[in-house]
Amino acid sequence: MTAAPIGESDPAILAVDAGNTRVKWGVHDGRAWRALGAAPTAEAARVSEALDRVPAVRRAIVSNVAGPGVLAELERLAKTSAIALTVIRSEREQLGVVNGYRDPHQLGSDRWASLIAAHRAHAGHMLVVNVGTALTVDALSADGRFLGGLILPGPGLMRRSLERGTARLRQTEADFREFPASTPEAITSGSVQACIGAIQRMGEVMTRHDATALRVVLSGGGAHEIAPHLPIAFAIHENLVLDGLVLIARNS
Repeated sequence: MTAAPIGESDPAILAVDAGNTRVKWGVHDGRAWRALGAAPTAEAARVSEALDRVPAVRRAIVSNVAGPGVLAELERLAKTSAIALTVIRSEREQLGVVNGYRDPHQLGSDRWASLIAAHRAHAGHMLVVNVGTALTVDALSADGRFLGGLILPGPGLMRRSLERGTARLRQTEADFREFPASTPEAITSGSVQACIGAIQRMGEVMTRHDATALRVVLSGGGAHEIAPHLPIAFAIHENLVLDGLVLIARNS
C-alpha cells in the first residue's frame, strides 16, 4: 500500500516504528518507499542510515512503544538533521477509524497506525494482527470501528519463556507439526497453535456480533510463521505500521 501522490515540491517523509524488539524505518516520497531498514531497538541510532540514503528528508513521524530512551535518541537525531519530528499517539477518531478504548490514548500507537493502514487498504470486517514479541489481535469493523483486541506473547516469546522457566525444556525450536512427535516440535507447534487459537477466538466473537471477519491482515516479523495455519483468508503487509504513519503524516 502507498499513500496518495504528492506534489514534486513536497519533501519525503521518514516514518519510524520503534517497537519492543526492533526499530523499523522507511522513507516515503508520496508514491512509494524509497528506503527501508530495521535494527534492534538498542541500535535506534541506525535510523540515520535512511537519511544517508535519502538526504532530502525534512519531516519525520514516529510510533514509539520502546520507551523514553529510544524516543530521546530519535529526537536527538531529528534535531541534528534539522528534521521536524511528530510523535503520534492513538486518538479517539482519525482517518475514518474510531477508537473503542475507554481511554483512547492507552492503545499502543503502533496498533493505531496499523488499524488506519488496514482500514484504508481493505474493505469489510477484518482482524488486524501483528505477530512480534507480542501478538496483538484487533477487531476492526467495515465502517472503521476498532471494537477491541487481544494482547498475548508472540510465538517466539512463548518459546523463550519455556526455556527460561523450566529445567529441561532447552531446545524449543523445530518444525510445526499437526501431531508433534518430539518435545521441540510440541513446543513450536504449541506456540503457533496458541496464536491461531487467539485469532480464531476473536473471529468467533466478531461473528457473534454480526461482524464476521472476511480476512486477517497480518504484519510483524512472525507473520509468515502464523499465516500458513490460518483458517480464513489473510493478507500479509510487511510495512503496515509504516504505511499507517505515512497516511497520518500526509493527512494531518
